Amino acid sequence: MHIDLNADLGETTAGNPVADDAAMLEMVSSANVATGFHAGDPHSIAGTLKNAAAHGVTLGAHVAYNDPAGFGRRFIDYAPAELADETLYQIGALDALARVHGMRVRYVKPHGALYNTIVHHETHAKAVIDGIKAFSPDLAVMLLPGGVAVDIAEKAGLRVIREAFADRGYNPDGTLVSRREPGAVMHDPEAVAKRVLQVASTGSVTAIDGTEVKVQAESVCVHGDSPGSVELTRSVVHKLADEGIRIEAVL
Repeated sequence: MHIDLNADLGETTAGNPVADDAAMLEMVSSANVATGFHAGDPHSIAGTLKNAAAHGVTLGAHVAYNDPAGFGRRFIDYAPAELADETLYQIGALDALARVHGMRVRYVKPHGALYNTIVHHETHAKAVIDGIKAFSPDLAVMLLPGGVAVDIAEKAGLRVIREAFADRGYNPDGTLVSRREPGAVMHDPEAVAKRVLQVASTGSVTAIDGTEVKVQAESVCVHGDSPGSVELTRSVVHKLADEGIRIEAVL
C-alpha cells in the first residue's frame, strides 16, 4: 500500500519564508511550488526547485489568482480567456526555472480561492483546464474529488489526481471548511497522522459533523505554511511507516 504526500511550497517572498521548504522536501513525494501569483519570487522559487530536484520530488505548478496581497485566498471575477492565459503563463514560468535543475512540471494544482472556486464554478474550471491543456495535454491536474473541474478535466483528456487534505476540516458534502470558520485547520500531529492513515487505508475522511466522506484520494496534502507543519508532517511519515504504507509519488 502507498500514498502520495504533497506540500505547498516555494512561497518565500523577498526573503520572508512561510514554510521550512528544506525540511518538508525531505519528507514529501510531491511539491506544489508557487509561481509568484499568490506568493514566491523567482529567486526563492529557484532555490526550492533545486532542493526538490536533490530529493527526487515530483514537481507541480501551484497556480493561483493574481492576488499576492491576499495570498491567493480571495475570489477574482476573471474573464475566462484571461484566467486561461494566466494559468498557462504560470506553468511556463515555473517550468522554465525547473529545467535548469533537470526537472519538468508534471502536474498542476490550483491554490487557495482558485482551488475552491473551481469545485463549483464551471466557467473558471474550464478556463483553468484550457490553460493547462494549452501548455501540454500530458500534464495531470490535482483536484478535490467531486467538483465540476474533475469532470471538465477528464472530458478534456487530462489525468486527474484526486486529493485529500491532512490538516483541513471537511464539510459533510466533501468540500473544505472555510478558513473563516472554526475547525478549518487541524493542528494536532496525532490527529493529522490518523487522518492520513484513514485516507490511505479506507479512502475516506471524517467530516466536522462526524460523518464519513468518501474521497478515494491518491494524494494527501500537508500545508507547508501551517504552524508546526514540519512536526505535523513528521508525525504523518512515522504513522505511515508504522503501518507499512509507503510514501510514493503518483507520477
